[in-house]
Amino acid sequence: MLMAAAIVPLSAALAPTAAGAAVHHGGDAATTVCSAVPVSAPSGAKVESVRAAAHAGGTVSFPDAPPLPTPAPITDVPAWCDITVTLTHPGANDHVNVKISLPQDPHRWTGRFQATGGSAYLAGDFGAPLVTAVKAGYVAAATDAGVGTSPIDVSGWALTADGEVNTPLLKNFASRSLHDMAVVGKDVALKFYGSPVRYAYWNGCSTGGRQGFAEAQDHPDDFQGILADAPATNWDRFAVATLWPQVVFNEEKTYPTQCELEAFNTAAVKACDGLDGVKDGIIDDPRSCHWDARRLIGTKVLCEGKEITISAAVADVVDKIWAGPVSPDGEKLWYGPNQGASFSYLAQVGMPFFVADSWVKYFVEKDPQFDTTTLTYRRFAQIFRQSQRDFNGIIGTDDPDLSAFRKAGGKLLSWHGQADELVPTQGSVDYRERVDRLMGGDKKVDDFYRLFLLPGVTHCGGGPGPQPTDALGALVKWVERGQAPATLAAATTGADGRPVTRDVCRYPQVARYTGHGDPAAASSYRCMTT
Repeated sequence: MLMAAAIVPLSAALAPTAAGAAVHHGGDAATTVCSAVPVSAPSGAKVESVRAAAHAGGTVSFPDAPPLPTPAPITDVPAWCDITVTLTHPGANDHVNVKISLPQDPHRWTGRFQATGGSAYLAGDFGAPLVTAVKAGYVAAATDAGVGTSPIDVSGWALTADGEVNTPLLKNFASRSLHDMAVVGKDVALKFYGSPVRYAYWNGCSTGGRQGFAEAQDHPDDFQGILADAPATNWDRFAVATLWPQVVFNEEKTYPTQCELEAFNTAAVKACDGLDGVKDGIIDDPRSCHWDARRLIGTKVLCEGKEITISAAVADVVDKIWAGPVSPDGEKLWYGPNQGASFSYLAQVGMPFFVADSWVKYFVEKDPQFDTTTLTYRRFAQIFRQSQRDFNGIIGTDDPDLSAFRKAGGKLLSWHGQADELVPTQGSVDYRERVDRLMGGDKKVDDFYRLFLLPGVTHCGGGPGPQPTDALGALVKWVERGQAPATLAAATTGADGRPVTRDVCRYPQVARYTGHGDPAAASSYRCMTT
């Protein structure tokens, strides 16, 4: 989910220890003492401070930070050092924290650097992602972009005192701080160990996925490998388009319950489940599902003990939401959620999706009191166009020209769940197809950028479909060994408790059952172009 990454401090039990400035050798291990290092400022920035804190490792737990989920404890973490660099950009009146986590034993470092991404309006998570990466032998980094630690609340930074958009901080959040983090993170690793980073990777989902695409587009030399999942790209459009259900409810004066709405998804899955040759409760390729919501008119559904008859008005609302936003004259503006994706976030009556709600209130309208639940079709289209006009160049993150990234030898791996309930999956397809048209088609683009669409997977993971087992590992093999991933391994546990495996095909191919073999086994499917 967009809120899935928790921004949490490390346990208070992990107290800093004394800092020194040498590498101590004891037995077979060499331990780099945790201390502040001299840091070279990125272009256009100044270093305000450098702080170091040592941590003993072991099992690392994270405190609760509602409303976000609490990460599970991470075991067997080696001792590590956190170096926090605070930057400022002259004229921006900002203070940007970049946190770099490094294994203290140089032998535990693989020579790899991993920059980690954010979630919703959170630019980076200073907790579990960094510790996870350190355990895997990376030097890891995250940035707060100078916008704070809340994925939800932008009230403290979005607008200046005179009510204008705080453009320097928005630029930080959009892209500037990402490049700064790459520069600072590599420099700290060099100063800490005395040897340079050999391979640099980006790893992010949702906002973190968008950030990865921003790096490929704007700073193609920062990372050799970019893992950018469920990316919230096309932000200037996506962050308005996901208000569309509220507009439809308001204009059609129809306010269905979640129970009614989900009855349509249940029916769509039932109708399109078998299109891939297997009945598993999942729509494999929603593009091939053409079930019409009007087919449910007159059906009775049980909602909280009450029997409700599906009306034509509700069916019309559902079809409009699935079709995605259009202008009053019928021009398609953006995509809706796939059939089979839950309505619980984007289509709660009177509860607009918080990312879109904040975007329109603070950035487009510059009015925190603006009510996004009362938009008309015409006003919605005006706001959509205004967002494009004012912000595409800052945070659109949709430039299809990846020629510099390709020339630099970079590899970009992206996956997106077909049941994503927050960021419409077709936005990723739209971007990939524009890259194809500009850069020579599928085969040429596959040399450096591959997209995988995962059936039944929700935003950044979850859902009934098989989940990616090691997407970052697949990217590492591509970068370091030249082994391009033809498929992406995924697995889950079926309703009967048995393991289910799939080799997810790279776009535009889809998996089809061969007609023989265990339907739960990846070997029983083959990739084909529909």
